[in-house]
Amino acid sequence: MARLRSRHDREIFRLALPALGALAAEPLYILVDTAIVGHLGRPQLAALGLAGTVLAGAFAIFNFLTYGTTAVVARASGAGQHERAARLAAQALWVSLGIGVLLLVVCEVLAGPLLRALGAHGQSGEYALTYFRIAALGLPAALVALAGQGYLRGVSSMRRPLEIVVIANVVNAVLEVLFVYGFHWGVAGSAAGTAIAQTGMGVAFAVELLRPHAESKRPSLREMRPMVRIGRQIFVRTAALYASFLVAASVCARMGDAQLAAHQIASQLFIFLALMLDAVAIAGQVIVGRMLGARDADGAYAAAVRMIGWSLLVGAAFAIVLLPLGHVVPRIFTDDPLVLRQAADLWPYFALMQPLAGIVFALDGILIGAGDTAYLMWAMLGASAVFIALAALALELDWGVVGVWAALDVLIATRLALLWVRFTGRRWAVLGWV
Repeated sequence: MARLRSRHDREIFRLALPALGALAAEPLYILVDTAIVGHLGRPQLAALGLAGTVLAGAFAIFNFLTYGTTAVVARASGAGQHERAARLAAQALWVSLGIGVLLLVVCEVLAGPLLRALGAHGQSGEYALTYFRIAALGLPAALVALAGQGYLRGVSSMRRPLEIVVIANVVNAVLEVLFVYGFHWGVAGSAAGTAIAQTGMGVAFAVELLRPHAESKRPSLREMRPMVRIGRQIFVRTAALYASFLVAASVCARMGDAQLAAHQIASQLFIFLALMLDAVAIAGQVIVGRMLGARDADGAYAAAVRMIGWSLLVGAAFAIVLLPLGHVVPRIFTDDPLVLRQAADLWPYFALMQPLAGIVFALDGILIGAGDTAYLMWAMLGASAVFIALAALALELDWGVVGVWAALDVLIATRLALLWVRFTGRRWAVLGWV
């Protein structure tokens, strides 16, 4: 970075550090599942690799409930429209609850065909179906939690989401150990612990969404419109990213259980680190949205440049730490020699992805905060098309799990190129309440 200090650093850290704690805690649901289920056996871990990818993807696809809510609430707050922000909180609750119930019904009805289409088979396929059906019960509450975090971030309240998410993760870990090793419920116990913890978390965030005073908290399509506009574009963008990882899991499933299990370990670690890198992006959503709402375009751009620098620095640090640990970290999740060998092969591609990912996530947050989500959507669709073509070649030409992860590196690099062009053009800096 050009300067060691910036006037924006204090605000970035004030928002990013609590967000970091909450973001790092979120994927611990699946990481705890992976660590516990991984020691039950290879079929169980492979099952979690498929079912867990689908459920985590469903959770990720609907993160527009967080990002869309943060963007519109932060802009409303910056424009001084605090009562509107309170009304948006209630609308976020109704939108997330309705989507969550519908998603649960779809998941339960289509669980079997969906998993079989993704390559589930034999004993691991049976385990995947069991885990999927039980864990899906927590989806409505999980989506309410997404909306709750979005509202609290938009009003710069970062401590409360951290408290709720940490408590939910502690409950999840305790319940999983009890159900899996105490009651010997296997993968079903792991799924049940996650669903129960997510339900409690959803209730806590629903209280926060209904807490602020507003003239009306009843469902209103007119009030929902700003979130829905941004939300549908973020939905498509995230769905395209999720589809890329779903294709990666499906390709690995067709290569074998060892490749799929190794991919599960690396992909869950990627999600964990991505959410940690996303802490600066959360600050970007809040700061950029608020400054543009207050009509300060130059301040928004200067803060954005600083956040990109910090994200690059953190991503580079992750890469330096991770590179020599390819034969160490995967042992936390499994002791299967075939899985460990595959994990070690893909590890350099996973580690070297981090600096590029850091910049991409920062740019994501900046453009989301600005409401420039239409461009984000099209850029992601283009990058995903490139990845899917490369993943298909990896399967056809027998490049193995290394080929899949090299293609994921290309996906991140393509996104970086497209988003950087948009950022430097500054067409995203639209002022006032829009």
